[in-house]
Amino acid sequence: MQPQDEIVPRNVTVAPLMWQGVRAAMPIVLGYLPLGFAYGVLAREAGFNLWETVLMSVLLYAGSGQFIAVSMFSSGMAAAAIIFTVFLVNLRHLLFSASLVPHLRRFRPGALALLAAEITDETFAVAINHYSDHEASLPYHFSLNLAAHFSWVLASLLGGLAGNLMGDPARFGFNFALPAMFIILLVMQLKDKKTLIVAALAALFSVVFALLWPGSWNIILATVIAATLGVFLEPWTSKF
Repeated sequence: MQPQDEIVPRNVTVAPLMWQGVRAAMPIVLGYLPLGFAYGVLAREAGFNLWETVLMSVLLYAGSGQFIAVSMFSSGMAAAAIIFTVFLVNLRHLLFSASLVPHLRRFRPGALALLAAEITDETFAVAINHYSDHEASLPYHFSLNLAAHFSWVLASLLGGLAGNLMGDPARFGFNFALPAMFIILLVMQLKDKKTLIVAALAALFSVVFALLWPGSWNIILATVIAATLGVFLEPWTSKF
């Protein structure tokens, strides 16, 4: 059997890895339920029917991108503008995929394509953290992704069914749910001096670029520059 055909590490059964992936997804699920519900409510208020609301969560599956798309749609923006904006916002997924390559390169392209379609900020953070001290396996990764995706679709359905019965979701704090989840994911990655410095630089660059250049490019530029500086800072931070 060739290395790329190995679905799981040797001497390891599939079921425990799948259960491990599902358990790892539980914090994400708890965060996705209120977020997906809020998205469903907002989508219905913007004029989407129930099936359109759920189908976007199945096919697009991009939390911040979906919120942006719904907001732009309700403002009467053209479809081309919505598609291009969501594309820019989700460009960070290219960085996520590149970061996972060293761990997943031994798997076949078809499997990697399926994994790539399911990448989110949250599943990436959990997976990359797990692979820092575990060998990569498809059952773990697929279970992690599918559990998170299922919870997002279910929450979107429930929110869509609720429709506009909730009124303004901000009254219940749903508007802060997405930033809160990103803050938690950031804290999970702050393991040493290097990651702390890179996170601080990324935040600084992002704020500066946002002030100088309106749009979503500030996140991409700040991430690329901070990550590049992190590589050069590696020898210096390892001395302390």
